[in-house]
Amino acid sequence: MYATVNNLQTFYSVGNGTIAKDQPSVIFLHGAGMDHTVWVLPARYFARHNYNVFSLDFPGNGRSEGAPLTTIEALSDWLAEFMKVLEIDQAAIVGHSMGSLVSINFAARYPEKTRVMALLGTSTPMPVTPLLLDAAKDNNHDAIDMTNTWSHSSFGQIGGSENPGMCMMVSGQRLLERSKENAFFTGLNACNDFVDGDELVKKIEAETLVIIGKQDKMTAAIGAQKVASAIGNARVCLLSPCGHSMLSEQPNAVLDALATIV
Repeated sequence: MYATVNNLQTFYSVGNGTIAKDQPSVIFLHGAGMDHTVWVLPARYFARHNYNVFSLDFPGNGRSEGAPLTTIEALSDWLAEFMKVLEIDQAAIVGHSMGSLVSINFAARYPEKTRVMALLGTSTPMPVTPLLLDAAKDNNHDAIDMTNTWSHSSFGQIGGSENPGMCMMVSGQRLLERSKENAFFTGLNACNDFVDGDELVKKIEAETLVIIGKQDKMTAAIGAQKVASAIGNARVCLLSPCGHSMLSEQPNAVLDALATIV
């Protein structure tokens, strides 16, 4: 599906469901260099359980037009505009990695639009090593290799996919390889520059679920625990073995957790 947001075509998946005014809405926000396809399982599940599903491609990512937005604040404001265009008064906001920072910023600044929130692979701040940033800026494949390796636990690196015939490492690599030019770097840099998260989380009133991969090397479990502790109405779901790529390493456990809050 496409909608015109800020004069640009924006793609979103409805999870093969239908949109109805009397159904609750859930919005899925992807990480840096990724797109709506990371949410296929939960998007389809909630669509089939009478939710309005909006699994987005941020500007300049996936099938959406435009240049990638350079800050978490800009992405949050863009999300508010998307909801205005689609006439979504309130939604469950679910974000992974960079999407979790957008969720935090959005929930703190637009509380009336946030019904509940789920944060996957989160941390505030979310620093990115200069080695990775420089490689991504140069569109060097090393950035993809580093991210893909660091995003999977040792369990994920040797196999064990819950989806028969799928290799998590290869699918993770292909996902980043198809990202648009500069989308990956711009997203990583936005995460690195987001420095006021510690204050914003204290303002969040929405019920929140923080899903943590115990073996996460991109956003360490201790950082995610800190986020959960700072939010007044938050609880934690700890997954193990699981790294940052929890949507591929532990898809069913993630879905089970989301079903308790969305």
